[in-house]
Amino acid sequence: MSRELTQEFRVGVVAKPHGIHGEVCVFPTTDDPERFRELREVTLDTPREGRLTLTIESVKRVKKFVVLKFKGYDTPESVERYRSCPLYVPREMAVPLEEGEYYVADVIGLRVLNEENGETLGEITDVIETGANDVYEMKSADGKQIMIPAIKECIRRIDIEQGIMEIHVMKGLLED
Repeated sequence: MSRELTQEFRVGVVAKPHGIHGEVCVFPTTDDPERFRELREVTLDTPREGRLTLTIESVKRVKKFVVLKFKGYDTPESVERYRSCPLYVPREMAVPLEEGEYYVADVIGLRVLNEENGETLGEITDVIETGANDVYEMKSADGKQIMIPAIKECIRRIDIEQGIMEIHVMKGLLED
């Protein structure tokens, strides 16, 4: 049984207008904010206007933000309404992955299995980036939130197509 994969990824959220020429500060939600320099267009998801495909005219970095200028938006007033709106790119424009890497959107929703007996332990609900290693948040069948370290001693196999993650249940992992 294969599962439907996410066909687009959120790469940022519009924070606020920037300057007087219709630019916007975007808080990047991608591992590589420099990737915006390679993008020609993004999809903006707005509450009132729906989804808009916008052409990127220019890109620059200002502190933690990426500043984008969209074609046809030339004043701060023209972009103000997009504050807090997310930006998406199609899967084919996503940053290529190395062997053993996965997109967060593909990991969320995986069914977690005990490698010893195949028992379903729960479902991945979030991926937390800690710096040292990621941590997978799993909701167990009884509703408990369990943190699973994304280390090879614990994560034995991930099969995105089948929608499963097999783990070695380390001592103390499932205990209160």
